[in-house]
Formats: sequence, C-alpha cells, structure tokens
Amino acid sequence: MNHILVAGAGPVGLTAALALARRGFAVTVLESGDDLAAESRASTFHPPTLEMLDDLGVGDELHERGLLSPTFAYRDRTEGLVAMLDLAVLGDDTRFPYRLQCEQSKLTPILLAHLREMPGFAIEFGFHVTGVGQKEDGVIVTAADGRAETGDWLIGADGAHSATRRATGVTFDGITYPERFLVASVDEELTGWLDDLASVNYVFDPVEWCVLLRTPDHWRVLLPTPVETPDEQEFARLDSRLRGVHDPGRPWRVAHASMYRVHQRVATSFRTGRVLLAGDAAHVNNPLGGLGMNSGIHDAVAYATALATGDDATVWAATTDRRRIALEYVQSVSHQNYERLRATDPDARAAHLDGLRATAADPALARQSLLRSSMIASLRPVPA
Repeated sequence: MNHILVAGAGPVGLTAALALARRGFAVTVLESGDDLAAESRASTFHPPTLEMLDDLGVGDELHERGLLSPTFAYRDRTEGLVAMLDLAVLGDDTRFPYRLQCEQSKLTPILLAHLREMPGFAIEFGFHVTGVGQKEDGVIVTAADGRAETGDWLIGADGAHSATRRATGVTFDGITYPERFLVASVDEELTGWLDDLASVNYVFDPVEWCVLLRTPDHWRVLLPTPVETPDEQEFARLDSRLRGVHDPGRPWRVAHASMYRVHQRVATSFRTGRVLLAGDAAHVNNPLGGLGMNSGIHDAVAYATALATGDDATVWAATTDRRRIALEYVQSVSHQNYERLRATDPDARAAHLDGLRATAADPALARQSLLRSSMIASLRPVPA
C-alpha cells in the first residue's frame, strides 16, 4: 500500500485524503493547527463539486447541513433585480442542478470522521512544515518540532501561504487587488428588506458594488474597502455602509466581520518531483463566483485519480491540466466577475446588464452561461 502525505486539513486536503483512502492508499495528513479551522471562509458548493463529494460518500451529510440555492441573482444598486438565473436548466447536465450554501467548516469535520474509519489513515496536528526533501521514490517532510514523516508522494494543500510550496522553491506569480474585501456576517433576514432576493446576489455599482450571500447561519455582505485606511476606521463605518444596502432605521446586527487582501496568483508549476500542489497552495483568486474552494476540491480528486493509476505520465498530465484550468478558467472568470461588478463606463454597464437580461430570458443562453459559472464546462465537454 503506497503511503501519501497531505499537508493541510482544510476542505481540499481532507478531500484529497479521503479520495486517496477510498482508492486503497495509506494517508497521513499534516496540519499546522491544533484542530480543524473553525472559520466559515468559503461557503458555495457548485454542482460538479457536489457530484465528487457525493461519490466519496459525504454528499448526504453535507446536504443535511447546507442550504439549497437553485437560483442566483444579478442586481443593480439603483435598478434592483436585473436577472435571475435558474440552475434547473442544467438538469440534463448534472444530478445536482443547484448550488449548495454551506460553510467549509461544516464539511471538514464530515470528511475527517469518514477518514478516521479508513485503514491506514493518520492525522498529525501542530505539524508546522519546515522542510521537504525528495528522493527518487519518495519524500520526507520535517516539522518545526523535529517530527518527520516519509511517504511516496506529498500533496501540498496548506493554503495561500503554503510552506510546502515555499519548500519546493516554486514561485507564486500574479497580482494583488487594490481593495481589501470586508465581509460582514449579519443576524438579519434580508429577504424581508429587499425584493426578489436569491441566496446569492451580485450587486453592480461603480462605487459600492457588493455581494449578498446567504449561508445556513447568516447572511453575508461583502464590500470592497480602500487599502490605505486603518482597519478600525473601516469597521467603525461598516454600519453606515450596510445602511446603504438597506436602512432599517437602526444599526444592523453584525455577528462578526473580517477584512482581507485579495490576490490572483498561480504557482509556476503544480508538480515538483513527487510534490503536488492543490487548492490555495497552487492558485488563489477573488471570491466572486465561489470558484476557489471548488477548484481546489477538483484538484484533489484529479490527483487521487491520477495517483491511483500508478503511471507517472498520468500524474504529470493531471497537474498540467489543473494548472491550465486555473489559468484559463478560474483566474479568467473570477477576474471578469470583479471587473464587471465595478465597471464605471455607463455604456459598457448598460450593455452588460442588457446581456444578462437576455441570457436569463433564453433557456439555451442561460444553460451555456450556467455551464460556465457552475464550473461544469471547466471539467468536461458538454453537448450544445
């Protein structure tokens, strides 16, 4: 039984571990934290991701914790609803013609519970990767506290600041956006305030675009925020900005809020010898469209499938293809979403909104658009 090491116990790392364990590999997960991360972070699961997780035997449990979102909406700050797209038109393309809204922190315990039932599985918490050594037939990973683990392969799924990637010397090229993204989770029911609201709403505005997104526990509001102002100043004016979305005549009830820099970056290679990079360790993008976690899970399943063949060329092909998809699809679509939400040219804005209305009104156009936004088109050819 081959032994695979996985750095990172997030949704990507644990999906990789379970996909490998289901294929008969012994797997050890190396996690720098003392436990699974509790932060909500990503919360949208697209149809092909739901298919993969269902195939791994965790789909029902994820659905029990999630919120089905069969539609999503494009809105304008001034005009209100512009277009509502219904994923039901993908009924012949996927067995899950909807998005599932569920925080990633609800998926990871499910994955870990299944892994603990698998023979040959182990997890090491508090394992801060400091070095990765390679030989022709394996890898050795060392930790800050002196621990070491050896395996036949290492999958680095340890996030945007990946110690695995740094240890291999792979560069992480790309850009950093000029704004920070501020995300407020609120204890409010937005459907009582705004008409025609879907569970996921992209709101166009040249100055104050935003995203309104529902999770099982909260509504989230994502707002672009200047990079040069102090954090405390931005948190202090959060309520006034939320009242720009809707003013209930009182302060919004904010459960918690966070702010972070956003990057578009892709590793120069997803494979170095017997080390494979997956998820944020390999590629990061803005959250508009919910592509990041999903594409990382797709990496994980692709690598497990390739490693199960025992063919080195197939592993190379998998990492090459996943990098191509990261560049040509994930980076492209997420950046396009960003540019369109904040477009300032009135004619370009009007043309885009008219295009969205036309797409929503035509089932054939809607299907083609949804095949792309749902990530189905990134994974397999689909008939016209």
